Amino acid sequence: MATRRAMLTVQYDGTDYGGMQSQPNAPTIQDELQRALAVVLGHDVKLTFASRTDAGVHAMGQVVTFETDRPIPLPNLKRAANDHLPLAVNILDVAEVSLQFHPRFDARGKLYSYRILNREAGSPFIARYAWHLPEPLDVEALQEATQWLIGEHDFAAFCAAGSNVKQTVRTLYRLDCQREGDIIELHFEGDGFLYMMVRIMVGTLVEVAAGRLEPYDVAAILASRDRDQAGPTAPPQGLCLLRIDY
Repeated sequence: MATRRAMLTVQYDGTDYGGMQSQPNAPTIQDELQRALAVVLGHDVKLTFASRTDAGVHAMGQVVTFETDRPIPLPNLKRAANDHLPLAVNILDVAEVSLQFHPRFDARGKLYSYRILNREAGSPFIARYAWHLPEPLDVEALQEATQWLIGEHDFAAFCAAGSNVKQTVRTLYRLDCQREGDIIELHFEGDGFLYMMVRIMVGTLVEVAAGRLEPYDVAAILASRDRDQAGPTAPPQGLCLLRIDY
């Protein structure tokens, strides 16, 4: 029987997971998906995913693929697999793609959001999905700083240690920030992102918003290519992978 390659669009709350990729000492999103699909299909599956989100990071549009020779209709597969997944993980869509399709290498861009709760008191209703910062933040200064990051740059200063990539040039198409009430939300859209790049950019921009850096300091940090010059790494719970473009 011919092999089929299926593409899943997956949403998950990453709070209680060690990230997307399987690892020996923590539950992961990959483990949950492979377990559910194996029950439905009657064979083990190997997932390939578009983005290796870290522990505590969420997704609205993660993309994964797997192969099967089972003739099950894809809508039935989605419903049955979701029945075997926990509430924190859900398959939003399933499509059949060519055997040559690769969710990571064929991706043309990714869109992330980062949320900050900026008020004195925290909130039990958003604590899993936002970084709580009680100090006053100047969103206009933050917005001014973003201009230095948009475009094609060497983002080595915003790459955490432990990355094995050799090429740190990326193109950031969009970086914007809006405040609505107590919530500050940033959007990052680019052709690709380095290890913890968005979270380090957020941590640096917060330093500007808090008045510890000037907006133009971001240009010098970027030019330095030195991680030690950038701000702290923002915590994972505010980060969400919204969409992957092909």
